[in-house]
Amino acid sequence: MAETLTMMAVHAHPDDEASSTGGVLATYSAQGIRTVVVTCTNGEFGDAPGGIKPGQDGHDEQAVAQQRLAELRKSCEILGVTHLELLGYHDSGMPDWDYKDRPDAFCNIPLADVAARIVGLINQYQPQVLITYDDRGPYQHPDHVHASRSAQQAFAESGIPAKLYLSAMRGSDFVKVWEALREQGVQVPEWERDPERERQAAESEARITTNVDIRPMLQRKRDALFAHSSQIEDSWFSQLPPEITEMTFGHEHFIRAADSTGTPVPEDDLFTGLR
Repeated sequence: MAETLTMMAVHAHPDDEASSTGGVLATYSAQGIRTVVVTCTNGEFGDAPGGIKPGQDGHDEQAVAQQRLAELRKSCEILGVTHLELLGYHDSGMPDWDYKDRPDAFCNIPLADVAARIVGLINQYQPQVLITYDDRGPYQHPDHVHASRSAQQAFAESGIPAKLYLSAMRGSDFVKVWEALREQGVQVPEWERDPERERQAAESEARITTNVDIRPMLQRKRDALFAHSSQIEDSWFSQLPPEITEMTFGHEHFIRAADSTGTPVPEDDLFTGLR
C-alpha cells in the first residue's frame, strides 16, 4: 500500500469536478488525503460570455476553453484539490449536436489511447481510490461515457487502485428539487417522460453502495460550482431553499464497481478498508 492516501477523479469537462464530486474532493482534501482531478476536455462547447451557444455569432471555441480552464483552476483551489491534470481533448458537444462527429472530438479518440494516458497518471500518483461516472446511468453525454469507459479500462490495466467508484445521481432527489423550485415560483423545464431514461435512473439509484456525508463541505462545493460562472450565471441551484439543498445535495452517492479490500457495503467512506 502506498504511504500517501490518494483519490483520483476522472472527469469529462471543467465544472464536472464540482457538480458530482466537489463534496468528496473537499472532504478528503481537508483530511490531508491527496486529491487528483483529471479533466479530459477543455470544454470548448460551453457557453461564451452572455450565454452565447456554439454555432452562434460570437462563440469562439478557444476563448471559451481558456475561460473554462481558468474557472476549473479556481474551483480546484476552492476544493483543495492537490493536483489538476488536463488531457486537453476537444469537447464533443451534446449528444444531439453534429459536433460529436468531428474526428478531434473526445468521444472519437480511441479508448485505448485515452486509457493509456490515464494509466500513466495512475502510475504517477498511485491512487488507492479511482472515481469516474456511471456509464450506464441516465446522463449519456458522449464525453461522460467515454471518460468513464477510459477510466475503467485504465483501472483494470494498471492494477493499482484498490477501489473503483462510479458517481451516481439519485433521481428521487431531483424530483424533490423540481418540486421545491416550482413551489418557489421558479420556471423549470418540464422533462418529457422518457421510459428508457427513467429505467436507467432507477437502476443507477438501486446500485448505489456508498453515501458520503458532505454537509460540512456543502458551502465549499457551492462556491466551487459558482466559480464556473460562465456556465451557471442564472443557475436554479442558487434559488433552492437551504433545507432542500441540504437534503438533496448534502450527500454524494457512488456505486462501488470494484474493490480489493473486502469491506462490506453499504459504506459511508470511500476509504473504508484503506486507512
